[in-house]
Amino acid sequence: MTRAGTGLDPASRDFYRRVMARLQVEGIPFLVGGAYAFERYTGIARHTKDFDLFLHPRDVDRAQAVLTADGYATDVPFPHWLAKVQCGEDVVDLIYSSGNGVALVDDDWFRHGVDDTVLDVPVRLIPAEEMIWSKAFIMERERYDGGDVAHILRACADTLDWPRLLRRFDGNWRVLFQHLVIFGFVYPCERARVPAAVMRELAGRLDRELTRPAPGRMCQGTLISRAQYLVDVEHWGYSDPRLAPHGNITSAERERWTAGIADDGPGGPPMPTAEEQRAA
Repeated sequence: MTRAGTGLDPASRDFYRRVMARLQVEGIPFLVGGAYAFERYTGIARHTKDFDLFLHPRDVDRAQAVLTADGYATDVPFPHWLAKVQCGEDVVDLIYSSGNGVALVDDDWFRHGVDDTVLDVPVRLIPAEEMIWSKAFIMERERYDGGDVAHILRACADTLDWPRLLRRFDGNWRVLFQHLVIFGFVYPCERARVPAAVMRELAGRLDRELTRPAPGRMCQGTLISRAQYLVDVEHWGYSDPRLAPHGNITSAERERWTAGIADDGPGGPPMPTAEEQRAA
């Protein structure tokens, strides 16, 4: 049982419990993530404003309908990955992918979920592997989840399903490799807990790429920051891997996600100068 709910306002606690109970009654599968799962894996307790539930995309509409019928306000601020349920100032996030469209919630999330109790409700938590996968890409100017990834690795490296984790990152394996290298820097005495075979595999991929032709003119920075690499795809002619045929986001969804930067505070890139555009 986690401590993340300790000191939680009684009204917030009751709302979160009611949402979970309602979904369970309706047979809508969900996994608890966020601060509650993070504490379960790392022992680090946090108190956040939102309560994160992860759903399979096929169940999101039904979950919203059920909770709307119960009188809660529901909204889909970003249709490609996030819906919200609100009661007063309290919010439950219904998450079914990631902002970059990479970490889509699928059946494996539920197949490998971990039994736990949250706010006195028996539930399942998102797996540590999928938590690493989704957090590894968050490298915004105002938010960087690399510390979280390092703490999960420190706590769970010995029990992780490394083959599954490698499959999750797939062609984005450099992102995982970066976090593993940094982990060895942050924790020199723990670095051997990452299997040597994993490091050799990723180092071998890096070595093989040294002699391969560079891929097309693409900026994969948009996968790790929705703000800091906009100049590359909007003004410098790089393609955006979030869009088809490489990614899972439509142009309209990307525009909506980009427009949301203003609501999340500063961090967007400045417009390029004329000199910069000519240099590009």
